[in-house]
Amino acid sequence: QVQLVESGGGLVQAGGSLRLSCAASGRTFRSYAMAWFRQAPGKEREFVSAITWSGANIAYADSVKGRFTIARDNAKSTVYLQMNSLTPEDTAVYYCATGPWAGIRTTWQAAWGQGTQVTVSS
Repeated sequence: QVQLVESGGGLVQAGGSLRLSCAASGRTFRSYAMAWFRQAPGKEREFVSAITWSGANIAYADSVKGRFTIARDNAKSTVYLQMNSLTPEDTAVYYCATGPWAGIRTTWQAAWGQGTQVTVSS
């Protein structure tokens, strides 16, 4: 019943920054965490980052630690992913997801957005 819509993707040069947004509507579960995944052509979908609505728990993939920051605005039911120091290896479709914290690093989530394309040129 929950709908997730990503935005903010686009084309950026290596070393640049982008901020992705994921807006949730419909039935939202505040006990669930929000997460970002990404999928490059020919590769499996991989976990990027996650955050609980309270902010008590935050997780990052090793590949993005120190470069990406996840945050949320509960009043807007929106989660953000600030991406800095981007490289061509970050090129992928980025997906928003929501699910229980215990399984938030897996691809088995309660709901997914349609994704937003991020392309980083060299």
